[in-house]
Amino acid sequence: MADIALPAENAAALASSTRGRAIARLRLGDLGFRVLTRTAAIAVLIILGAVILSLIQGSVPALRAFGLNFLIEERWNPVTERFGALAPIYGTLVTAFISMLIAVPVGLMIAVFLTELCPMWLRRPIGIAIELLAGIPSIIYGIWGLFMFAPFLQQTLQPFLIAVFGDIPVLSSLFAGPPYGIGVLTAGLVLAIMVLPFITSISRDVFESVPPVLKEAAYGIGCTTWEVVRHVVLPYARVGVIGGIMLGLGRALGETMAVTFVIGNAHRVSASLLAPGTTISATIANEFTEAVGDLYTSSLIALGLILFVITFIVLAAARFMLLQIERRIG
Repeated sequence: MADIALPAENAAALASSTRGRAIARLRLGDLGFRVLTRTAAIAVLIILGAVILSLIQGSVPALRAFGLNFLIEERWNPVTERFGALAPIYGTLVTAFISMLIAVPVGLMIAVFLTELCPMWLRRPIGIAIELLAGIPSIIYGIWGLFMFAPFLQQTLQPFLIAVFGDIPVLSSLFAGPPYGIGVLTAGLVLAIMVLPFITSISRDVFESVPPVLKEAAYGIGCTTWEVVRHVVLPYARVGVIGGIMLGLGRALGETMAVTFVIGNAHRVSASLLAPGTTISATIANEFTEAVGDLYTSSLIALGLILFVITFIVLAAARFMLLQIERRIG
């Protein structure tokens, strides 16, 4: 009997040993995967911290020389080494505001049309066109804006705005001056075209995630398409919509080449949207290679730090808004 039981015991021991090695191998692989993912996450924090530290370190000479006046000084004169960030900050915020003012409603309307009203045979071509707009390099937008869009605005839209709003007290200041073609308004319109695909694509995806039973129930009680969109689709997908809007706003705040081509690159603050201006990213792109002296270079780095802070504030506000919405929804 012992001779017969021995092979069975050996087989059981062999099977147990094989399972043990397999489990050890799986544990080792799981440990390696955990270490790899944790390293990647920590690397992101290290890189972000290094970027912040380098920006702060590079900005110290300019901030020490000008103090808080750097934020409210309009003058930018490399010859006398007097630098102020007011004009780039103003241009960045105004162009981003113009772009979002146009791109958000248009993008949402396109997304609603694609998900609720568009025939099936037309959805794919429009979707491909939107994706192609998102894939066009920014320098192509800049070249198109400078040689095609700006002359068109100079001959059509800008003279129309000057003629229509010239006698209205407040609006006459916003649309004053000769029609240059290039300027803050042109940059805002180009940015609107650039961020439109991002807002549209994300909004379309979140609209398609709305359960059909909710929309069918709304239609069943007699709601119109507008009522379904307003009371069912938008409330259900508002978190994703806000995320898409903030993604587009981040792109508008940091865009460089397209804005550099069409904004005019003038360091001045003007009430007129038709006048040339500048942005933080355009100023850095235009002048960093020509910066002579530590103070000049430090001032440009300080502009980069300001842009980083503006972007961080925007993203933090968006995150806070999303948390408030999620908390209200429960």
